[in-house]
Amino acid sequence: MELATRLKPRQLRLIQRIGETRQLQTAAHMLAMSQPAASRVLAEIEAEVGTPLFTRHPKGMEPTLIGETFLRHARVILSELESLETEVAGLRSGEGGEVRVGSVTGPTVGVLVPAIRAVRTKAPGIQATVEVGPSGQLVRGLEEGRFDFVIARLPPEYDSRQFRIDPARNEVVSLVVRAGHPALGERRKLSELVGYEWVIQDLGTPIRVAMDGAFHAAGLAAPEQITNSSSLLVALSILEGTDAIAPQSQEVADLLTRNKIGDSLATLELAEPLAVSPCFIIRARARQMSRAAERVMQEVFRRL
Repeated sequence: MELATRLKPRQLRLIQRIGETRQLQTAAHMLAMSQPAASRVLAEIEAEVGTPLFTRHPKGMEPTLIGETFLRHARVILSELESLETEVAGLRSGEGGEVRVGSVTGPTVGVLVPAIRAVRTKAPGIQATVEVGPSGQLVRGLEEGRFDFVIARLPPEYDSRQFRIDPARNEVVSLVVRAGHPALGERRKLSELVGYEWVIQDLGTPIRVAMDGAFHAAGLAAPEQITNSSSLLVALSILEGTDAIAPQSQEVADLLTRNKIGDSLATLELAEPLAVSPCFIIRARARQMSRAAERVMQEVFRRL
């Protein structure tokens, strides 16, 4: 506790910048400090901690094990201070505040973006940051304090007791194809589709696991022609002008097949629907969320 009361935000920012740049001089320049002053501040912090936070090398500085721990907590503390400043400014001017959310693709399209838009009709000053990525990356960002909450799956290496976890929904898989695909028009079994070219997310991703499991359950070998890519841009470029099949979450497929872009894309009807493991709304148990983040999260719950 004594260390926590003595540390100042400027000291934490110096540690954060050193961790980012691996250079004391660069970190000092970013904070408008002289290098001797930065060296003095770092020495004071390391004296307080009782051990070096960085190992000095000719080409830079690498955090020690305790330094990595220090960096992780510094990021959380500074992120909370920045969020406080933004929220106070927003509250002074009316309805405002900041929310930072991470989500896997399907719920982003189907729930999160509509929830943010709904909240902004009543609180237009809210500043929202949305990052889409795999669950492991998102939960790591939550742990580091970069997100208020995430919509993701909890990777097995994390202790669920660190978080508050609420069920979101199962993701249904849709098979996106070009309009005019020869398999359109009736419900299809996977055995009728295995001979086509496929564009499937990378190995280990939930949709890929679901597809591989479905092929195996049907007694089928995986398709011979597979492009492995989690990029929607890659999938769309391959779908154009070919008979390839691209599994996507139902929310993404619905977005792609409506409005103008939907004139060139469609979804195949499967005899046996496919689903992937459910997502959860995950929050850090020990961290208080901003009012703006609470409002967005409650709107997400309402839409679920």
